Amino acid sequence: QVQLVESGGGLVQAGGSLRLSCAASGRTNSRYTMGWFRQAPGEEREFVAAISWGGALTSYSDSVKGRFTISRDNAKNTVYLQLNSLKPEDTAVYYCAAKSGYYDQEYNYWGQGTQVTVSS
Repeated sequence: QVQLVESGGGLVQAGGSLRLSCAASGRTNSRYTMGWFRQAPGEEREFVAAISWGGALTSYSDSVKGRFTISRDNAKNTVYLQLNSLKPEDTAVYYCAAKSGYYDQEYNYWGQGTQVTVSS
């Protein structure tokens, strides 16, 4: 089992920045691909970004490409999501998740989420 805990959310004005963190504990010796998702009120959860174990592979949704950056520090069992040039439409609960393989469909573990609110 892997436990994931997100932090770093908050209230920020449009154009501002935040850095989200996701700390993993438990069975962290496995080489998990990590992802970030978000869910706005009344909307379905959507993919934001993913990063492979070694960091060589990353992917982003079109809506955040060029503004958000995913990274990880495996020594600290932590993955980050840097959010820049934030827009009100980025307001959502952000979740991190883990899966065994970069090309696997399903994420096996999920955090509880952290709220990001962007004011106009």
